Parts: sequence; C-alpha cells; structure tokens
Amino acid sequence: MCGITGWVSFDRDLRASADTLDAMTQTMECRGPDDRGTWTDGPAALGHRRLAIIDLPGGRQPMTAETPRGTVALVYSGETYNYTELRSELTGRGHRFTTDSDTEVVLRGYLEWGEELAERLNGMYAFAVWDGRENKLVMIRDRMGIKPFYFYETPDGVLFGSEPKAILANPLAKSRVTLDGLRELFTIVKTPGHAVWDGMHEVEPGTVVTVDRGGLRQRAYWTLRTRPHTDDRDTSIATVRSLLDDIVRRQLVSDVPRCTLLSGGLDSSAMTAIAARQLGEQGETVRSFAVDFVGQTENFVADEMRGTPDAPYVHDVAKAAGTDHRDIILDSNELADPEVRARVIRARDIPAGFGDMDASLYLLFRAIRKHSTVALSGESADEVFGGYLQFFDEEARTADTFPWLVRMSQHFGDDSNVLRDDLAGALDLDGYVRRSYADAVRGIRRLDGESDFEYRMRRMCHLHLTRFVRVLLDRKDRASMAVGLEVRVPFCDHRLVEYVYNTPWSLKSFDGREKSLLREATADVLPKSVYDRVKSPYPSTQDPKYAVALQNQAKDLLARPSHRVFDLVDRARVTRAAHRDVPQTEQASGRGLERTLDLALWLDMYSPELVLS
Repeated sequence: MCGITGWVSFDRDLRASADTLDAMTQTMECRGPDDRGTWTDGPAALGHRRLAIIDLPGGRQPMTAETPRGTVALVYSGETYNYTELRSELTGRGHRFTTDSDTEVVLRGYLEWGEELAERLNGMYAFAVWDGRENKLVMIRDRMGIKPFYFYETPDGVLFGSEPKAILANPLAKSRVTLDGLRELFTIVKTPGHAVWDGMHEVEPGTVVTVDRGGLRQRAYWTLRTRPHTDDRDTSIATVRSLLDDIVRRQLVSDVPRCTLLSGGLDSSAMTAIAARQLGEQGETVRSFAVDFVGQTENFVADEMRGTPDAPYVHDVAKAAGTDHRDIILDSNELADPEVRARVIRARDIPAGFGDMDASLYLLFRAIRKHSTVALSGESADEVFGGYLQFFDEEARTADTFPWLVRMSQHFGDDSNVLRDDLAGALDLDGYVRRSYADAVRGIRRLDGESDFEYRMRRMCHLHLTRFVRVLLDRKDRASMAVGLEVRVPFCDHRLVEYVYNTPWSLKSFDGREKSLLREATADVLPKSVYDRVKSPYPSTQDPKYAVALQNQAKDLLARPSHRVFDLVDRARVTRAAHRDVPQTEQASGRGLERTLDLALWLDMYSPELVLS
C-alpha cells in the first residue's frame, strides 16, 4: 500500500521541477512511511511513498521497464490478489521478473496487455503508467473505488495523486471550493467523479483515464450490470461461501503482521472466523481488534439504531475462533480532542462531518498500527448483502431519494441546518439531491418479468453499491492510511459483488432477516449469539461528556466573531446549540456543532478560496 502522485506537462521539461515533485510526494508520507522515490523524464514526473507489504526489499517505486521504443514507468498503490497467477501467465509469455512484488506483475502486465490489463486484475488499486513509447499517461482505478485517485487538468497536461493534498501542493492547482463543492460536502450522495475542490476530479471506479497531447479520455472497463440469477437457494449459499473462502485466503497474503477488525456483527465475525480457520490450518493465530468506549457496555442505553453493545459479541467470536484479541477502549476526551479532529480532516482533506465516528475510527487504526500493518475489515457487506435498516424501512424503500438519507434524517438530524439562510438558499441542497438521485437511478436495467418490488430493491442495492459504499470506502482508506495501516475489504471483491447483486431480494432475505445469504453461508463458523444478533451500526459514544466538550469548543469559536466559518454558518444557531442542556442519555452531540467545528478547522488548515455565488 502506498501513496502516488505525478505531473505530466507536454510543454515543459519537468526535470527542472524536482522541488515541486518532491513537495507533492512528501504529502503522501503518511500513506508510505517506509520509502520514497521520484522519477522524471521530459514531460513526465512521478512520485511514490511506500508502505512495504509484499517483497519488502524488492518493491521500490517508481518502477521502470526499458523497451526499444521508450521507457514505461509505473507508480502503484494497492494490492493485486491474483498476482501469482498473472505472474505465471506472464512468465509463460516470456517475461522475466527481478522481484517478487505484485508491482512488477502490474508493470509487466501493462507491457503485455496495455490498458486491458485492468480487466485481468483482482484487487484494490490505483496506479498510473507513463508510457514513453506513445508519450501518454494511463491512470487506472479498481472496480469498487477502494483506493482513492484524483486528477486535475492543466493547460498542457494533468496533475494526479492518491489524495487531493498531493495535487494541491502543486502551484498550478487552485485551492478553491465553489457552491457545487459545498453541495457535495453537505449531502451524502457521492456524485461520480466529484472531488469537492474546484477543477479536481476523481478517477471513477472501474475506469481508465488516458492523457496525451490530444487531451484527456475516460473509458469504463467495469460497471455493475444486471444479469439473471438462476441458482437455487442452496447453490447460492454454497457459492457465496466458496467465494468468501477464496477471497479471504487471497487477502491474508502478506509479508508483514496482519489482523482483523472485529465488531461482533455478522460481517466482521464471519470474516474473522474464516480467517482464523485458514490461518489455524497453517499453525497461526489471527489477531483481532475491536473499538469500545469507556463505560459503554456497562451503561449502554438501547435505541432504535443500536439494540445491544458490541463487546459481548466481540468476545464470543474471539473465544469461538481462538483469536488473539484486544479491545481498544477510547474515552470522550480523546474523541473530542481538537488535535484528533484536525488529524481526521487532514486525512480526508475535507470536513466530512462524521464526528465521533470518524475520530474513533482514526484512533482505532492508530492503536492497531502499533501491532499490525495489514487489517481485514467487514466493510461493505451491508451494501452487498442488504444489511442496513433502510432495506426494511417502507418509507426508505418507497422514497424517490437515496434511502440512507431517509434513515439519517430520522435518527441523526440535519447538519446543514447550521448554514446561513442566504447560503442555504443558494445551495438548494434538496434540488441537488433530487438531480443526483435521478442521475443515479437512470440506466439501472430491469430484468424481464421482474416485479415492481424486486426492481425497487434492485435499485436500492445498486445505489448502495455505486454511491454509498464509496463514501465509506473513502473514509476507511483515509483514516487507515493516515497512520500507515493497510485495510483490506474482502466483501468488495468484484466477483462476490456481481454474484450477490444479481440475486433477487427474496433470496437475499429469504428468512425475513437482513443478509440471509451471508448468515447461512457462514453459519458453521459463527457463535449462536452472533448468528441471532440483529444488525447494529458502527458504534458511537453515548457519553454526554463528549457533547459538553464540543459545546465548550463551540463557545471558544463563537468568541472569534471574525472567523471565516461564520461566512458559512449562522452564529445564532451555533450559539443556541452551544448553550442548550445536554441530557444524561444523549447519544450524539448534535451534528450541526460537529460540522461547524470541522469547517472551522478546515478553513484554518487549508485556507481555501470560497466562491459562494
């Protein structure tokens, strides 16, 4: 796992711009603390920071290959889980390898197959190839968007990077946010290609972007397609289990210590139990880690979102699977620490607005990094198998909007209510969401004979797999890579995604519960308590001290009336939120305060130009 960046300028020789390339590369240090490298050749400049996972001495980058027609250079971030098979195939085609790294397999694969290499890869990846034979840059991102990848067009080329901060380190990139960027910040719709920063774009998942003197072109090599599902229930269950066994086995490959993230829910428990069984066959014990909060289990208050605390189920799994388990216990002071909030914003490059859930994820990863370099996560199983509560909420099912927004408004409130009225009017967030939803559902194919209900559920699944999952994958990647931890997501293997997406909803929930296919496919490795457990979302602190700490920070901010944040938020509303009584059973602080504090820190750290008209 690594951080990549680069610059292509067809009108200049970038060998004279080494300092700028170094600055861009340095921003990726957290993603790659083990090594750095740069490479320039005329119009192309590539930078790389490395987190060594496979072939520790042999995977240095940028990696180059000399050909009779010119040099081909690669910077690569991610993991290719089928690299051993590809290596064997390429060896049979006459290629010779000097390392054991998957990076060299990707480079040689490009030499053999060109851009079509993307369709052969199984993994999570974002990489760029400067092809000196044709003077072109090729950028490729994995199918699900697990690894981030951004680009910024310039008058004579392009800038790119794993994160916006790498691009913003180049003077050609303007640190500017327009109304459209703010719209994306205050709505969880994940518009494809949108990067919040004006002029910057994401390389879309499953896409190849090519840049040469003729301009920039994009081509999708993978999309989520509707296909008939003909397997019966037993065959479907068996197929899911077979895929999971293969996926976990591939993703356990590492030359550094690895572990699992364990929440006590179905997803992480199934993944952990399968990993424990497979490593146990090799005489190894899997490490597992869970996050919890001081006093949470003892003082837990059930609500409609979370019926049970995680810890008892975590410990049931750890005992049954025989893992070497550790709980990471966080307190409210840590969660509310402005320095932690600043680190989260620096990791994301935007004030994402997930509050204590962002902070706890970052702190969990920071603690895990002391023991492991690779972690397997149960992330995305809810999107794949239909696990969220909105899948069973009639209002969310029938609403002509993103279903997760219905649930969030019901239970978490609206963090845009702190905006100034004039700005809220200019943003027209409701209209932005309507337009985005119409774009998102356009083109989702309906099977012949598919009922209205099944088609609506197919649309819900498609929206989660092409929009919502990308929000969470980006969050997971940024928080983990900010501390140099590689998090792998087995449930995002495209083979599993394609197969389960096309199972009808009646099969996904054949027993009337969420994630029926996953539960039955892994029943043999699950403790009964977890098998019977009702879905519980990612934990959030229930300690009212957290809310009080945020109120005190908001009062400090209010004492600075000239702060730029008040160009965005309404002082009176923030004042009311900062002085209201906090019930002893308060679970969340009020998202508006969290968003305000995030915005203020972001403005201090990035000093963006705001274009509000």
